[in-house]
Amino acid sequence: MFPTPAAGGPTTRGAKGSGKGFQIGRGYSRVRKFPEALGEYPVSVLAEEIATPGEGQIKAMITAGGNPVLSTPNTLALEDAMKSLEFMISVDIYLNETTRYADVILPPPSHLERSHFDLVFTGFSIRNVANYSEPVFERDPSQPDEWEIFLKIAGIAQGMGAGVDPAVVDDFTLDAFIGSIMKDSSSPTNGLTAEQVREQLDATGARGADRMLDLMLRTGPYGDGFGENANGISLQHMKQHPHGIDFGPLEPRLPEMLRTVSGKVELAPPALLADLPRLEQSMHEVDDEQLVLVGRRHLRSNNSWMHNIEVLVKGKPRCTLQIHPNDAARVGVKEGEQARITSRVGHVDAVVEYTFDIRERVVSLPHGWGHDMSGTQMNVAAQRAGVNSNVLTDHNEMDPLSGNSVMNGIPVTVSALV
Repeated sequence: MFPTPAAGGPTTRGAKGSGKGFQIGRGYSRVRKFPEALGEYPVSVLAEEIATPGEGQIKAMITAGGNPVLSTPNTLALEDAMKSLEFMISVDIYLNETTRYADVILPPPSHLERSHFDLVFTGFSIRNVANYSEPVFERDPSQPDEWEIFLKIAGIAQGMGAGVDPAVVDDFTLDAFIGSIMKDSSSPTNGLTAEQVREQLDATGARGADRMLDLMLRTGPYGDGFGENANGISLQHMKQHPHGIDFGPLEPRLPEMLRTVSGKVELAPPALLADLPRLEQSMHEVDDEQLVLVGRRHLRSNNSWMHNIEVLVKGKPRCTLQIHPNDAARVGVKEGEQARITSRVGHVDAVVEYTFDIRERVVSLPHGWGHDMSGTQMNVAAQRAGVNSNVLTDHNEMDPLSGNSVMNGIPVTVSALV
């Protein structure tokens, strides 16, 4: 049983039941040659790609609502590397541990000043639903919308100059998307030409992200197909249903949703089978004297930006080292006191919290804390700084197939502070 997202996606477009499959290694990182996966390179190599001279060295960076100085492995190495960047832009509402290195910070409008449609989680939902939320408050005319900020940056990066009109880049992007949809025989467009599709989209008055969403909805599995399906949806249709639309329960979608070369669920691809000997060997490389560190996320403090909102962080401290009482007795640490957690690449000190909810030989620190760095303006977060668990994660520990960072299962030692 799988969802069928209203705005479409990889499992609704293109030929049913077959495709290129999951591919990695279409490119490799410059320094350590780790493979690309899904168009991305491992974040663990970012520091070395900035710091290592040579052709292809990263000298400028754009961040968008992220805080890699707190959220990437061996963050101290990345922090040092970022100091050497020649230019950096951050699209963010905070001056945080990462954006303090930016030459320019471009704040987007409030979440309540822009529209919203979930494109990600409708692909994982337990029922086929869709909801479009219009802005609650009118945006100040002097404040560019988020899509305008990104398109202006894109236009400048493409050599169109600092005075580029985001609307021009918006039209160019939309036309390219329309072109790709017109090539897909599975996309309903009622026999219209690309120009006619564009005319109908423009007639709604929508621009930017909303106009793109309208195209996705109208050519999606429940869409009106620009007149092909009289009962289908569009952005205007979604606006007429402010509480959302229920398209019904999940349904069996195999094999039509598959995009593998074989047209089957490939449980044992050759790359995984070839890696099994290495995996088996690694399972024996365990130091019985060490503990294993795993992360955790609390409902009200999932990510670092949430720590700067008083109503979310109030209450008892959450940035604690959770440890089983038996392990605490063995290593000599006591509840409520500070303990030092040490890995191959660094150490942090955190308050000990006993819990029987964690198995023996495993300890846990939460994600996204460590708000005690200078140069930030996150006053609420600074009052409950906590410690950055990613000081302990090892940038050299990565899955060799995908290059994905090892963020859990970090070998550590725990000791009492003298």
